Amino acid sequence: MSVRILKAGTPAARKFISMMLARRGGADDARMNLAVAAIIANVRRRGDRALVEYTRKFDRVTITPRTLRVTRAELADALRKIPGRDRLALELAARRIEAFHKRTMEAPFSYLDALGMRLGQSVAPLSRVGIYVPGGMGAYPSSVLMNAIPAKVAGVKEIVMVSPPSREGDRDAVMAAAAIAGVTECYRVGGAQAIAALAYGTQTIARVDKIAGPGNAWVQAAKKMVYGVTDIDKMAGPSEVLVIADDSANSEWIAADLIAQAEHGSGNESAICLTPSRMLAREVARALDAALKNLPRADAVRRVLKNRGAIIMVSDLEQAFAIANQIGPEHLELEIAGARRWLPKVRAAGAVFLGPMSPAPLGDYLAGPNHVLPTGGSARFASPLGAYDFLKRTSIIEASSRATKILGPAVAHLARMEGFEGHARAIELRTREKLRTTRGAGQDNG
Repeated sequence: MSVRILKAGTPAARKFISMMLARRGGADDARMNLAVAAIIANVRRRGDRALVEYTRKFDRVTITPRTLRVTRAELADALRKIPGRDRLALELAARRIEAFHKRTMEAPFSYLDALGMRLGQSVAPLSRVGIYVPGGMGAYPSSVLMNAIPAKVAGVKEIVMVSPPSREGDRDAVMAAAAIAGVTECYRVGGAQAIAALAYGTQTIARVDKIAGPGNAWVQAAKKMVYGVTDIDKMAGPSEVLVIADDSANSEWIAADLIAQAEHGSGNESAICLTPSRMLAREVARALDAALKNLPRADAVRRVLKNRGAIIMVSDLEQAFAIANQIGPEHLELEIAGARRWLPKVRAAGAVFLGPMSPAPLGDYLAGPNHVLPTGGSARFASPLGAYDFLKRTSIIEASSRATKILGPAVAHLARMEGFEGHARAIELRTREKLRTTRGAGQDNG
């Protein structure tokens, strides 16, 4: 049997859940961190030359500073070269992703309070962002769409894509997706060196305000190290799915959904089913064994099921949701009768898929919501990538003389409570004197 069947509350089940909770925050690899820090320092010091050398060393591809950038003509050519069905599928996904993310935009606001103080918030797009598109095991055009389109919807003018080159040449599907998504610059570089280039800039690549997109452990370590120099979206970990199912569920469909997230290939993915039905638990296990007999990546899936896979029998659905909220999965599927009415029970999940006709792969590609989701239990505090991630907010404060005089004494008192006499005096100067205005200096609403 490919997957273990556990009973909630037993030592074996508690050990498995503890192991899943321990994944939170990931594991720091000291040797890798030192190597990544050295790569970042080298890129900062030597720029394009370091990128060329690391690309030859890690990707075994020879580039030059001149061929580092993918030209607009090459992007357009890739769009022409891909099969018509591929282009139609990418364009359908792009339209749906754009339509959803337009609804995630934030609006500025402004209001006048009772004291005549005008308060508000302006919202503006970031100027320049970088998106990282993995390339280790294949081509991932969906990652291009999911990262670039929200930035485009937000109004970002410069969207810079980096992706490791292949010895077989450019990945046409990835380049075509870049053209469809509105990527403005594209570079043939990946790994920690690409993150360093985006954060600090080189002779060819100008620095960005934010970096988004998934990647391997080296990429994630680099993102963590450059945070503060530039913003990052989140720390992306291996794919996860947790299915809550009752005896109305289709065991073959559940098995397929567990496999879908387990086949990504790192070996650290997780695939879990929680069910109060003993019969369904056994049927899902049998369905997994049957499906793996002819699956191209069966060995990789078996490793995942062995390491981080389980079917856990629970006493009831209430217990299932309690366990799910503890784990905080990236993808949570509710294959239960009346799934929508159980939604208020969900407290921690990257994305929730309601009912048997809503498998996680639908969200991976073109449902509309983003497939860049919080992993490793971070769903308890983090959110999916959205257009809002490419916006910056600025607070606006315009006080009237009346508001300042009324609020000033409390401001001065609070300042002195914290030991900041200068703060207190700055406000008291305005409360003791009649506010002086000069032509063009602004309005006084008092």
